[in-house]
Amino acid sequence: MAENKTSLSKELTKGILKENPTLVMLLGMCPTLAVTTQAMNGIGMGLATTFVLLGSNIVISALRKVIPGKVRIPAFIVIIASFVTLIGFLLEGFVPSLYDSLGIYLTLITVNCIIFGRAEMFASKNGVLASAADAIGMGIGFTLALFTMGSVREIIGSGSWMGLQIPVLHESPMLLFIMPAGGFFTLGMIIAVVNKLANKKPPQEIECGGCEGCPMADQCGGKEAAE
Repeated sequence: MAENKTSLSKELTKGILKENPTLVMLLGMCPTLAVTTQAMNGIGMGLATTFVLLGSNIVISALRKVIPGKVRIPAFIVIIASFVTLIGFLLEGFVPSLYDSLGIYLTLITVNCIIFGRAEMFASKNGVLASAADAIGMGIGFTLALFTMGSVREIIGSGSWMGLQIPVLHESPMLLFIMPAGGFFTLGMIIAVVNKLANKKPPQEIECGGCEGCPMADQCGGKEAAE
């Protein structure tokens, strides 16, 4: 039981930083660059993708022994497209402004390589709980990446954040950041920071064999202390 909880915890957290689908595996670049001119758009696209990812992972995992191998790809696409249609109806009915902002990129979730990749590589080979944990972790990582990008681009490029104007920046925003070139630049900077944090190694302690034979013994006073 403890091992099972540890495994689920690992699947849940790996997508946030270590295996972030956008910032580490560089998947889902199209919506990442297209909709992140505002932080709210990033949250909306991230949560919509998480919903589709969670639903499709659960269904595919539950049916993995029933779906014939020869038709698994068409079956995956049908399942994913069903959840995309559902989230599209929900956003259009309850959050029409966000639905309009996401535009065609909402329907393109069907062919998002993050969702199809997790279905093929994980959900089709693992149990329902593990697949659900994997989907939630990857979805959170994707949402955080889009929200971070959207926040940076909106603050610098529009002088606002979540629709609230920032006094100084709003008067002279750097419009480059809400253009495609600014999206690539912002993405590159965030990826560099994340890779630096992910690959940072803790300082290693140097084992000391004593003051005898140490060239710095006279300077540090260790030899006198030992005597």
